[in-house]
Amino acid sequence: MIENETNYSTANYRTPDGAPSDIVIFTILSEERAGAKKTLPLRELYVLLIRRNIWPFEGCWALPGGFTREGETVHACARRELEEETGVADVHLSYMNVYSEPGRDPRGWMISHAFLALVREERLRERRAAADASQVQLFKVEEALAMELAFDHGRILRDALAAVRRQMLTTTIAREFLPEEFTISELYQVIQTVVPEFAERNFIRKITSTRSREGLIEEVRDSRGELKQTNKYSQRAAQLYRFTGMEPGLSIYS
Repeated sequence: MIENETNYSTANYRTPDGAPSDIVIFTILSEERAGAKKTLPLRELYVLLIRRNIWPFEGCWALPGGFTREGETVHACARRELEEETGVADVHLSYMNVYSEPGRDPRGWMISHAFLALVREERLRERRAAADASQVQLFKVEEALAMELAFDHGRILRDALAAVRRQMLTTTIAREFLPEEFTISELYQVIQTVVPEFAERNFIRKITSTRSREGLIEEVRDSRGELKQTNKYSQRAAQLYRFTGMEPGLSIYS
């Protein structure tokens, strides 16, 4: 029988038991080098996890998240759950992937939508545990990947890390971890913090003059129109730059 508006029934189909949203929050923590002056701080990539205080996986670390309510979009659910479970609000969440493998959740057939966000460390200082979480804590990404996280959150975290590394090399998301005005050395260090294997001997030339990247950043000038420099992290004054707002139009064929 061909379905139409007169004979269609939801009873003919198995519907999911829930549609949760899970959120991967990455940040970079900075720490001054002991006894070192005029050098870049140590930077490491961290992820935000919560300790669950309810079944299933009670006591286990997991990504923040929860069930979408009736009449609520999965995006709205992600924003609400993040604030309810961690106290973190008003951050930009980008959709990453959907996870629907049978058996991923002991409560039933759960189709989870995963979101990704990059948040400056100062935005996370007031984080707090609430609702279904007894703790909320930042972990080094390598440490979190070695943990047995609840559900399939280990897989989601690995996928998110791969996604953020791709974005770091193909978009201007490095700006999320930098001040408005920065040096080339700071930009390079942020990229390497997220993508440790990144190495480019001609980085300065490529980022400032290669045709496909030209215009991504610009030199900062003071009120008199003179080039603005800083010696905060070096003995010699280094030029300050800022992102222009342009996004790269790169191609694997160029």
